[in-house]
Amino acid sequence: MTGLGAVFRPQLPPERLRALARLADESGLEELWLWEDCFREGGISTAAAALAWTERVRIGVGLLPVPLRNVAITAMEAATLHRMFPGRPVLGIGHGVQDWMGQVGARAESPLTLLREHLDALRALLRGERVTTRGRYVSLDDVALDWPPEGPVEVLTGATGPRTLRLAGGSADGTVLTAGTPPEGVRRARGLIEEGRQEAGRTGEPHRVVVYLLTATGPDAFARLRAELTEEGLADVPDLGVAGDAEAVAKAVQRLADAGADTVVLQPTADEPDPEGFVRFTAREVRPLVP
Repeated sequence: MTGLGAVFRPQLPPERLRALARLADESGLEELWLWEDCFREGGISTAAAALAWTERVRIGVGLLPVPLRNVAITAMEAATLHRMFPGRPVLGIGHGVQDWMGQVGARAESPLTLLREHLDALRALLRGERVTTRGRYVSLDDVALDWPPEGPVEVLTGATGPRTLRLAGGSADGTVLTAGTPPEGVRRARGLIEEGRQEAGRTGEPHRVVVYLLTATGPDAFARLRAELTEEGLADVPDLGVAGDAEAVAKAVQRLADAGADTVVLQPTADEPDPEGFVRFTAREVRPLVP
């Protein structure tokens, strides 16, 4: 079955999260995703609050920018969430937007090397291993978590370019693709991820692909979708985003699933007038139409 979720965009103030998370939980939404966009809301703090306010919905964070985080802190926070709320946190890490990283003095000369080192160390720590490593960016000396997760957890990474997609296949447990990824882009990403999995000898392990789908519904849906795609410079990309009723959205979700997405997360436009209504629409109208 194709997983389905929705995004709480950080253009909304953090005090809106409680009501929306509870609604997601009560309405049957499978996954609610949060973003750690500079300089808005923190990913771990919002995830912890959303998990505490809810009972069953999975809470995803896509993504935590690794230039901002020591890997030991990432591991400690991830392990804490997984022990307090088993099976419900979904954490993704990534390069971060390079302009933002530059603004805070954290831009890495080799983002790919940093991401690989962070992923390898993070996954080892979350497996309960004792880690000593001397990398270009990640350095650990006999580090182990006192409270590692009690079972296996997935670590996802965001990826767009070919090298990062291959890295995701070899070093992560799943990949998060942006809303700028049409179905054909998902197919290409799957192929590159598979190359990385084969090179790393991980073809026998699961690898979840999550893709955001920019979605607008309601009377002005087409205009809002077109405006956001234009602002992002993506207006000319074919088959990108969807506007319309639940049937139209479900068909767009299915196209992404057919291309290789395991989970599709509906991303409202930044000017979505009714975020709570968007969650209800996703859970109650779109979900029944998605196999």
